[in-house]
Amino acid sequence: MAQRNIQIQEQKLLQLQRLSQQQLLQVKLLEMPLTELEESVYAELDDNPALEKGTDEGETNDNADLGEANDLDFDSQKEQEERQDALDTALERMRSDDDLPTYSGQMQNNNADYEEIVYGDTTSFIDKLNEQVGEREMSEKQRSVLEYLIGSLDDDGLLRKELDTIADELAIYHGIDCTEDEIMQALKLLQDFDPAGIGARSLQECLLLQIDRKVINEEWQKDNPVYVYLHKIFSRYFYAFSQNNWAKIKERLHLNDLQIGALQREIRKLNPKPGAAMGETMGRNLEQITPDFIVDTEDDGTISFTLNSGHLPELYVSESFSEMLAAYKENKKGMSRQEKEALLYAKGKVEKAQGFIDAIKQRRHTLYVTMKAIIDIQRRFFQEGDEAELRPMTMKDVAERTKLDISTISRVSNIKYAQTRWGTFPLRFFFTDSYTTDDGEELSTRTIKLALKEVVEAEDKKHPMNDDELAKAMKERGYPIARRTVAKYREQLNIPVARLRKE
Repeated sequence: MAQRNIQIQEQKLLQLQRLSQQQLLQVKLLEMPLTELEESVYAELDDNPALEKGTDEGETNDNADLGEANDLDFDSQKEQEERQDALDTALERMRSDDDLPTYSGQMQNNNADYEEIVYGDTTSFIDKLNEQVGEREMSEKQRSVLEYLIGSLDDDGLLRKELDTIADELAIYHGIDCTEDEIMQALKLLQDFDPAGIGARSLQECLLLQIDRKVINEEWQKDNPVYVYLHKIFSRYFYAFSQNNWAKIKERLHLNDLQIGALQREIRKLNPKPGAAMGETMGRNLEQITPDFIVDTEDDGTISFTLNSGHLPELYVSESFSEMLAAYKENKKGMSRQEKEALLYAKGKVEKAQGFIDAIKQRRHTLYVTMKAIIDIQRRFFQEGDEAELRPMTMKDVAERTKLDISTISRVSNIKYAQTRWGTFPLRFFFTDSYTTDDGEELSTRTIKLALKEVVEAEDKKHPMNDDELAKAMKERGYPIARRTVAKYREQLNIPVARLRKE
């Protein structure tokens, strides 16, 4: 078995080596939200004199050609002359910086919130954590891994990815080769950040980190009875705690009612969602929350959409560079060494500029076909605005419609937003799992949860329904789900058990 695992790992490494610089660029640009993309475009314009921008900025459609040049006005003409001067200077220095630039965007796997975005001028918890990174001394590799871990946190500030998955993503998308132990070391650094509990991989670990921090900060002594009992509850009796089974905890730890009450008061001071306490739940600030898609729904139900290009300029390859490259190619014979170096420099810059333009066009096309597929599947929601109309839809469904890879759909759906007639939503809002009944009927889990929430809200609070009764009520509404499924969805909706709902 061990030998087979080694062979599988070797095959994976061979696949990683086939990724080209252009593919890596396409991946980076694809996962960027609009605001980050704008920054990267202008950074590339500053870095590469062979890349120039036109005058038109704003919305474009999928058929727009980034390579088509417009007439230059006075300012653009002046800019072109400045770029020519930069070219001349660069040729004199004979720089050989033909590598792809480093982009600031990271692949963040924050799970999108299932509510409308609330706009506000706040600093995100991602920003605050990155500020703490700058305050620590560490190697460049540790810093890169740590920043990637921060970008992988969910809205609650927890890390839901497995370490081996993170290792693969770092190798594939960022060219960082590190072991799970190295990632674990970086994670320990992150878990030392404020607030306590950040970077935990589960609620259990989150709570343990928070009470341990109180000991580290000398708020509690390690022999403090509150710390001792809470540590036992979270480490040994966490299942009973998660089920609100205080009778069992009371029995096992030999506690009285007063002691249980004191422990419960301390637990209420802990935060199960440390990320949400630091800033916007979405981990993004006002400038970053920009819709990538504008979806219009007419009164007759007709739906159309455009890609929001914000302040992205029209891009094209510099005419002066292209002419110089053509001239050099026609006179290859008898070239001096300096002229050959100039040819290679110009060739590298032109290829990089064209590659960047192609990557932007590929990103636009991928976004377009993905959003079109989402609208096709969730047409009823875009027409009615009723969340209950959302059909079961997975990334695999969209991948099959678009003929794209599931990982590509995941990147498109990550931290991107659609502005609709009914509000602005993260793309992940439109994805919902399915539940198949015993009769083979496929239902949206989102619809089932909404119905369950309505049943609970309408119940007699003096005699709240237990999970068996909720399952019966759901069946009467046309949702024949099992009691254990009711319990699962109830917990996901943060609805307490019947005895805690009693008034």
